[in-house]
Amino acid sequence: MNLTTRFACSSAVALFALTAAAEARTLRLNHNNPEDHPVHLSMQKMAKEVEEATGGSVKIRIYANGQLGTQRESTEQVQNCSLDMARSNAAELEAFVPSYGVFNLPYLFDSEDHFDAVVAGEVGQRILDSGIEQGIRGLAYYTEGARSFYANKPILTPADLNGMKIRVQPSPSAVRMVELLGASPTPIGWGELYSALQQGVVDGAENNPTALTTARHGEVAKHFSLDEHTLIPAVVFISKCAWDEMSPEEQTALSTAARNSMISHSEAWREAAAEAIETAKSELGVEIHEVDKAPFIEAVQPMVDEARASSEEMAELIDQIRAQAQ
Repeated sequence: MNLTTRFACSSAVALFALTAAAEARTLRLNHNNPEDHPVHLSMQKMAKEVEEATGGSVKIRIYANGQLGTQRESTEQVQNCSLDMARSNAAELEAFVPSYGVFNLPYLFDSEDHFDAVVAGEVGQRILDSGIEQGIRGLAYYTEGARSFYANKPILTPADLNGMKIRVQPSPSAVRMVELLGASPTPIGWGELYSALQQGVVDGAENNPTALTTARHGEVAKHFSLDEHTLIPAVVFISKCAWDEMSPEEQTALSTAARNSMISHSEAWREAAAEAIETAKSELGVEIHEVDKAPFIEAVQPMVDEARASSEEMAELIDQIRAQAQ
């Protein structure tokens, strides 16, 4: 091989490498959980799988603890294509895509198995796709378990909530639910909640058991009452711009990786929630209380009636979800 031929071959290899590098993309994904949270770990699995499946042409860089903004800010950034991907929950996504509001209705799911079946099926996919026109293409749900009330006293009946200031997410559904149960809903950012509980700005909050440990809320709220009013999932979604820039093969790889991580996350979540309860009891001194749910279900029934009357789509989603329980 003469010098000219060697130079030509070297140039071709260099050009190929430059082209591959130019085509490779790193998607930025923002969320507000800590790095040891089950949702973060599941997103890492998704990132690893999509990188392997695409031969490195698509990578995902995950920003934990809201480094790039709050859930609402991240959603807005995805909409305007200044952020590639984000994780929010259905409570806050309701303000952008109304169909996510169905997940915010209390006592809609009979169990976590019922929830898993719904989100993995046609109804779950329909809701993920419903945000495409708003620039929010849903990829996967990550269960975050049932949400319950916690405070410095047991909450065993709706009457126990009378006069209490309860932190809620900035969601119309969350506000309405707490009002119907007799408390005063107080929207406060997640990052501010620990100090708000500590200083008495709010009397209590509602979330899944991991809030007691990963956010250390069990240090400042010693009673966790298992009324299990809602099962509100986290949702991972991607901007229209980032999606459209990928090849069909890359889109398939990302969708598959997201779904696979969603399925594996469900079992991991249950283990993490059970571990959180044991840790909260043994290390933080939190008392866990069983609750008769019937009075809570009766108190919040107007929410379901109002949602059903709000639109034909919402009524249809409610019926489809309840039918799947059977």
